[in-house]
Amino acid sequence: MSHGFPRHGSLEATGEARQQELLKIEKYRELEHAVREEIAGRQYTPETLQKLSELLKKNPEYYTMWNFRRQVIRHRFFQTIPDEPTEAQLERITSLIQTDLQFLIPLLRSFPKCYWIWNYRMWLLDEAKRLLPKAVARKVWQAELALVGKMLSLDSRNFHGWGYRRFVVETLETLNSEEENEKSLVETEFDYAKKMIGTNLSNFSAWHYRTKLIQRLLSEKSASDEERKQMLNDELELIHRALCDPYDQSLWFYHQNLLCIFDPAKSSQTMAPNLTQSERLEYIHREIKEIQEMLDGAEDCKYLYQALIDCTLLAARVEGTKPDGAQRTQVLDWLSELKKLDPLRAGRWLELEQSLCS
Repeated sequence: MSHGFPRHGSLEATGEARQQELLKIEKYRELEHAVREEIAGRQYTPETLQKLSELLKKNPEYYTMWNFRRQVIRHRFFQTIPDEPTEAQLERITSLIQTDLQFLIPLLRSFPKCYWIWNYRMWLLDEAKRLLPKAVARKVWQAELALVGKMLSLDSRNFHGWGYRRFVVETLETLNSEEENEKSLVETEFDYAKKMIGTNLSNFSAWHYRTKLIQRLLSEKSASDEERKQMLNDELELIHRALCDPYDQSLWFYHQNLLCIFDPAKSSQTMAPNLTQSERLEYIHREIKEIQEMLDGAEDCKYLYQALIDCTLLAARVEGTKPDGAQRTQVLDWLSELKKLDPLRAGRWLELEQSLCS
């Protein structure tokens, strides 16, 4: 006895739980065996599809079962499609696709980063594009864009969701007919990325998406150099406001991306490729001043010292020189701070220090 209870009670409970677990495993294996037999016998029936659904709810990582599900669905498509399908037959195909898309939603909520669910969903949508009239397929894909928007509102930093959104948008743009003004979705997507950044400044995926959209937006508008420069000013203003929290690494990644605009070796692929040397230097010196102001009260933030070093070395590259005495001394002081704040990368800072002194 222990505290008035028999000691063997917990053991009995454990044994009972073990038996229940073994029973679940046995039922799972029976279900798997039944599915394999039916697929081997080409029994592509609604009953087989139901068994596959039960199995995939239990184990969505079982990619073989997703391949079996494709076989069943494809068979049902081919049963439906004659040489010239009627409107009713096309509606049945649409219903099959939409029903299977609905089946996946609870799975994605429970397993949002399972590759196999995403792969299967993309396959279903591709089938809609391949089998259905363009107007009908477009509605299916538009519904998908609305769905991925809801998913990202629940988990705004899910990189699978952001990659999937790009995939859906690219396909919708190909489905939009040339007569429609909505062929490009770049402006609406640019606004969407800005909204998501406003919701969560640490959303690296949204910042990354923004970098991809800016180039397209400027290109489609045939933007002039002045318009490109205005876009650059807007982006710098946006990142400066966001950097009210200088400890957020996601924001510095975007800042580094903007610095590439001033690098002569990289500027040709950026949003403002035709800045003059004096304009580049003016921007860089302005950045140095902004970052030095951020240091006040945040002297323990390593990202600020890294950014100051990057900007100073970049200014020297733009001028086609090496850092002069005063610049070198300043960079060495910042490196000294970095070695204290970031000892795990001491080798990196020491190598940079040696390169400056050589």
